[in-house]
Amino acid sequence: MFTRFLSAAVFAALAITTASAGDRPAGKVTIVFDRPLPNVPGKSMKGVLVEYEPGGSSPAHMHPDSAFIYATVLDGAIRSSVNGSPEKVYNTGENFYEEPGALHGVSANASDTESARLLAVFVVDTDEQELTTPTTE
Repeated sequence: MFTRFLSAAVFAALAITTASAGDRPAGKVTIVFDRPLPNVPGKSMKGVLVEYEPGGSSPAHMHPDSAFIYATVLDGAIRSSVNGSPEKVYNTGENFYEEPGALHGVSANASDTESARLLAVFVVDTDEQELTTPTTE
């Protein structure tokens, strides 16, 4: 439970930074699944729901070096850039991944009029306390 609270607090802090920095709506982040993998000692799977209001975004960030992330857009369209790749828009049903230690430079709702949601599934070290670290990209 503490891990969920800590991770939510980290994402909330990032969201506040984003809103005040660019006057853009911040993303809402909720951990919806957190379970150790019984056949992979020391690893857990964490599901993170990210919800963006129209025009919403998250600041540039990195995830733990142990984290492999697979994300699926549930609703709307998400604009993303990982490791300096050109920005790409992912629509409902499309997905992308992030390798361990990747820089997620852009994560934003591609629309200024519609909301968007994505589910990010992390495979990460079980003892990892912070899922996101802001960067100054």
